[in-house]
Amino acid sequence: MRRVLAVLCAVPLASSAGAATLYYGARVGMELTIVKKSGIGSAHASIPAKHSRRNARVYCREYGHDFTEECVDAEMKAPLHFEITANCKTGEFTTFYGAKMLFQGRNKGTDVTTDYRITAVDEKVVLDGSGASGYGYTLDQFKALCPNRVK
Repeated sequence: MRRVLAVLCAVPLASSAGAATLYYGARVGMELTIVKKSGIGSAHASIPAKHSRRNARVYCREYGHDFTEECVDAEMKAPLHFEITANCKTGEFTTFYGAKMLFQGRNKGTDVTTDYRITAVDEKVVLDGSGASGYGYTLDQFKALCPNRVK
């Protein structure tokens, strides 16, 4: 039961239908609806998701102040990967942008700005916690895949 609650608590709930969603970006409306989950907490964790016109419309109106269907159409074509995966044992995972990441556990030391260390593997860059680094929504994606690794 605790494991089920940990998984549910790791995923933000949204949408009028009550469907679980995950953010792929830091701006309002930049979220995808979870289709299903499998292997959560394992070496083969997976969460496929889908985009919705409703979320695209929220993004266009609230962030872009653009009320046109052209904006919604463009947002629906955003270059996303509609499945995130993780090996919860090694900490390797992918994001909705297709980025390869490495969760390295708690940050230690006095000069750190984030609770956890996450490295963008291809760029060899540690996410610094700023909005520009994507730390918040990247950590949330990892939490959804591997809730027992993040306390």
